[in-house]
Amino acid sequence: MATSGEAPESWYLALLGFAEHFRTSSPPKIRLCVHCLQAVFQFKPPQRVEARTHLQLGSVLYHHTKNTELARSHLEKAIPQFEDVKFEAASLLSELYCQQILVDSAKPLLRKAIQISQQTPYWHCRLLFQLAQLHTLEKDLVSACDLLGVGAEYARVVGSEYTRALFLLSKGMLLLMERKLGEVHPLLTLCGTIVENWQGNPIQKESLRVFFLVLQVTHYLDAGQVKSVKPCLKQLQQCIQTISTLHDDEILPSNPADLFHWLPKEHMCVLVYLVTVMHSMQAGYLEKAQKYTDKALMQLEKLKMLDSSPILSTFQVILLEHIIMCRLVTGHKATALQEISQVCQLCAQSPRLFTNHASQLHTMLGLYCISVNCMDNAEAQFTAALRLTTHQELWAFIVTNLASVYIREGNRHQELYSLLERINPDHNFPVSSHCLRAAAFYIRGLLSFFQGRYNEAKRFLRETLKMSNAEDLNRLTACSLVLLGHIFYVLGNHRESNNMVVPAMQLASKIPDMSVQLWSSALLKDLNKACGNTIDAHEAAQMHQNFSQQLLQDHIAACSLPEHNLISWTDGPPPVGQFQAQNGPTTSLASLL
Repeated sequence: MATSGEAPESWYLALLGFAEHFRTSSPPKIRLCVHCLQAVFQFKPPQRVEARTHLQLGSVLYHHTKNTELARSHLEKAIPQFEDVKFEAASLLSELYCQQILVDSAKPLLRKAIQISQQTPYWHCRLLFQLAQLHTLEKDLVSACDLLGVGAEYARVVGSEYTRALFLLSKGMLLLMERKLGEVHPLLTLCGTIVENWQGNPIQKESLRVFFLVLQVTHYLDAGQVKSVKPCLKQLQQCIQTISTLHDDEILPSNPADLFHWLPKEHMCVLVYLVTVMHSMQAGYLEKAQKYTDKALMQLEKLKMLDSSPILSTFQVILLEHIIMCRLVTGHKATALQEISQVCQLCAQSPRLFTNHASQLHTMLGLYCISVNCMDNAEAQFTAALRLTTHQELWAFIVTNLASVYIREGNRHQELYSLLERINPDHNFPVSSHCLRAAAFYIRGLLSFFQGRYNEAKRFLRETLKMSNAEDLNRLTACSLVLLGHIFYVLGNHRESNNMVVPAMQLASKIPDMSVQLWSSALLKDLNKACGNTIDAHEAAQMHQNFSQQLLQDHIAACSLPEHNLISWTDGPPPVGQFQAQNGPTTSLASLL
């Protein structure tokens, strides 16, 4: 016989068991789960049981229903209660507040919970991470860095070097976002030492190394140092291979402050594919970029079936942004346009994703407009993109492309000179990116060429070549070589012109860069004709004809798509499902032939 003291325990466990059974059914029976938990209150349970039930009800309602008001009411009742309940309730409730755009209610709630949780290492660290993330989402990176610094020191005091490294690496990531490079270097050096010296769960150790190496690789890529990054990138790829062979041992760490993971193993794999794609695109290995994008997108599709984590959509958008740029270079404009439309759809589903990627979306549309010779639309897209970004590297990339539009239009001198002043590679260049500075020299060379100032153009293009050779920037190298070849041809120096155009053609076909191949083959045809090499001239003419045909067909296919109407969208949320099919291309093909 159960005594009266034991009775509540057995009914409570029975109701809890039923509730959990309904919650984990397939599909979940949430209404029945909620009924079981609500029934607990009929028995006038002890305070601790009542508090935990409020927390469980709040959690189930928050995660599985749209009834946020009722979830909020239960969580608020759980807050003043016992320690093990109040921290979890505060964490969930602040998430709910953020969802309801009540950030100013979430912050004091988290601060209070942080203040009183110092004796509970797991919750103290988790709440610090949560408040730092909230500040990051609000773009208050200074407050976020301060909190991560507090977390790192607390983790050191409670003897968790693993979580100390997580706090420091997170802080390093934010410092990179803020461009505080002077603070990043010593911090990454310290992190490297902590990670190497930490002896613990192999998967946790390797995941720290992945985090550390991802920061290093993105730091190099941000600086446009495509060649210098290779050793780090190789280490990162080896590291992810090691992780994929390790089994997830469910051995719980002895220190509760160690109960954190940076990212699930599958997410890390996608992230490593992503930085590999970024590297391949910058270096001009576009077939390799395509291969890794395909792998990453397949993995993402599988993950998204089971996992609604917003980071997966972010990974997908960044991958698409890179592959769209590759397609425009390789002469697949129609496919690029359909992928731009895909980015629009992803951004339409998430306001935060759109806020973070609106500028990139207009930039891609601007690049597409250049490729189909819609220069007015390209200008409007780049202007919209500039309005929407505060990111310095992206700003410099957009300005460089807008300058190329003004050069092609040939009648925008005032606007062009005003832009070139702001990206002067010889004086106070606004960003530290090696790649963007090399591109700025190229744009100067292009302008000087169009103005007939050939010696000046050669000086700028030799600077571009020097910089692009130093860091293996293949596309810039190919573009500079063919433009130098064109200058020597105009000057009548056919031998020197040939010395430039032949390697340009070889490099362009290796990338492959369709417009440089078109340009090079036209130049080779004229060069060989001028030198009396009839057979070579005929061969080059045939190549030029083939490239022209391919580009022309792709051009017509792209402009015939209903998505082509996206080029006139410059304001507001991304248009989805508003495309009207057109009766054919509306753009001039003159620039292609």
